[in-house]
Amino acid sequence: MTADAAIFVSKRLQRAAFAILCIILAQFVLASCQPEPTPMAARESAAF
Repeated sequence: MTADAAIFVSKRLQRAAFAILCIILAQFVLASCQPEPTPMAARESAAF
């Protein structure tokens, strides 16, 4: 029972982490396409 719950939670976390990675990658792609990076993308790149 505990193992089933752990597997279920880890699958949900994998989806959330994948979605966050996709959003970050999309921001980098949009920032690289534009001559001036957007403030949000500039903040994200400064955070790393």
